[in-house]
Amino acid sequence: MGISYKNLDRTAAFSELEKAAPVDLKISLTAERIKSANISVGGGLTYNYAAKAVNDDITSILQKLADEQELIAKYNELLAGEFMNVGENRKVMHQMTRGELAKDVLFEGKNLREFYRAQQNKIYDFVGKVHGGEIKGSTGKPFDTVCQIGIGGSDLGPRALYLAMANYVEPILDAHFISNVDPDDANAVLERVDLETTLFILVSKSGTTQETLANKNFVVEMSKKAGIDGFDPSAHLIAVTSETSPLANSDDVLAAFFMDDFIGGRYSSSSAVGGAVLSLAFGKDVFEEFLSGAHEADKAALESDISKNAALMDAMIGVYERNVLGYPSTAVLPYSQALSRFPAHLQQLDMESNGKCVNRAGESMNYSTGPVIFGEPGTNGQHSFYQLLHQGTDIVPLQFIGFKESQIDFDLDYEGSTSQAKLKANLIAQIVAFAKGASNDNPNKNFPGGRPSSLIVGEKLTPRALGALLAHFENKVMFQGFCWNINSFDQEGVQLGKILTKQVLGGGEMDEALVALKDMMSI
Repeated sequence: MGISYKNLDRTAAFSELEKAAPVDLKISLTAERIKSANISVGGGLTYNYAAKAVNDDITSILQKLADEQELIAKYNELLAGEFMNVGENRKVMHQMTRGELAKDVLFEGKNLREFYRAQQNKIYDFVGKVHGGEIKGSTGKPFDTVCQIGIGGSDLGPRALYLAMANYVEPILDAHFISNVDPDDANAVLERVDLETTLFILVSKSGTTQETLANKNFVVEMSKKAGIDGFDPSAHLIAVTSETSPLANSDDVLAAFFMDDFIGGRYSSSSAVGGAVLSLAFGKDVFEEFLSGAHEADKAALESDISKNAALMDAMIGVYERNVLGYPSTAVLPYSQALSRFPAHLQQLDMESNGKCVNRAGESMNYSTGPVIFGEPGTNGQHSFYQLLHQGTDIVPLQFIGFKESQIDFDLDYEGSTSQAKLKANLIAQIVAFAKGASNDNPNKNFPGGRPSSLIVGEKLTPRALGALLAHFENKVMFQGFCWNINSFDQEGVQLGKILTKQVLGGGEMDEALVALKDMMSI
């Protein structure tokens, strides 16, 4: 009997979940609960759900729901190369870029695991020649800077990961990123780099992405205007693209590294999309450590027991919060400045994956799917939007991330504690404050509490921990998509705007509203 796909509200377990007695967080968050509600993520990280509004009765129903929706079996199907992206009839292979979890997957005579590994090894060979000075810029100067040109998944993940590692590992090549078609973005970056010593990476699977090609041409024209003797832009450009794209064999690039349609943009950081820029910035060993952490989390996510599977528990609690408790958004709050752009990456990962209103068969659903994701590093966020989180009319589930040690050894002891101790004290204080609140006769100073949160904690933000952190959230999103019976691997919602943009720029017949707005914007 094969795997079945059915809507969340057609499951017996969901009906049982709706009837479950709610949990009072003010009472349930105890020392014993904190010590018992821990699950290993992989990469040295631990997921703690003690401050979530669930108890053993609710988690047992969540286990039933995960089993009824066959979430682990569907994950295994994905790993085995089934066409899980039903909207585009594609496989989903990003986990294969960081380790072997299933049998070899063949497609049109090609072993996909060998293909991805060969591309990464090709990158490592190129990186070794750049770092060793064998490959230099067109004027004979060695490269000291790399700049990635890409948008969406070609920018958000790699940028977040670079920033997360740049303090822990001194970059061999400094990295910059150009993503927005806004000329101010490219100009700002180009003012900070030396064109003679900068290697640019064009990232576009199709080789036709409008914003990326516009920025590529921007860089080329700026280099011509600079009037550098002997400067050849093609000796400063490499591409990460598909084997069939116009960039694959172009004379405009020094080298090309390949991905395929089975790696979605927001899932591509562990492929050549992230591998090229991160390996050039930090070297092979650091990127391999990152991949190993991601692989650990991928393996941990195969566990069928929800109490031993952090990604599955995180996912199922999220379904409970979204579909039973009715919470429409989730805040990701890393108490680590190195993760300053990680919430922005998770915003795309989650909202582009699970922001769907039809199921895998294209049928409308009458229940909510993916939440709105937002976030900012602590403690900055405390002085920004935490007011609403504590005392606003909406309850927003929170996902805290914290580390026992800072990435850099130097710290300052001030007023009896170090800066890292102050950071950690703020984190744990917020968890308890959100959960238990505080009563006060002055209504303005009354904190209702009952605001749920989870915590992912590690010793230090290392490349291995970072890989596991990324994979944890990727797998959480995957499990939730399976549970909601939606396709988490296409993104048709971004296409309509692209079509209308081409109409505006191309002229011709268009909607009268577009004409009026075009005039307003002087296009």
